[in-house]
Amino acid sequence: MQIKRGFIYIFTNSYNTVLYIGVTSNLIKRVWEHKNNIIDGFTKKYHLHKLVYFEVFNNIEEAIKREKYLKGKSRTYKKELIQKINPKYKDLYNDIL
Repeated sequence: MQIKRGFIYIFTNSYNTVLYIGVTSNLIKRVWEHKNNIIDGFTKKYHLHKLVYFEVFNNIEEAIKREKYLKGKSRTYKKELIQKINPKYKDLYNDIL
């Protein structure tokens, strides 16, 4: 049995004013889907196409737990988390390819 890795990610818009936290087992595919408006919903509606943060986990269950934890945190906490590793809010998509 193969255990799937998990990822949490944070997307924002071009002005860095809206944040979205998601979870996936395939980060490259999911980011591509968001960038190309394949997935209807929040990210498509608010034009969130910039990957500014992500974490990697040994399994999807750990990633889901972390996603729920982060969604419960304040916007300030999330911004500080991003700024620690990506202070300029650079799109990290090309870095994961």
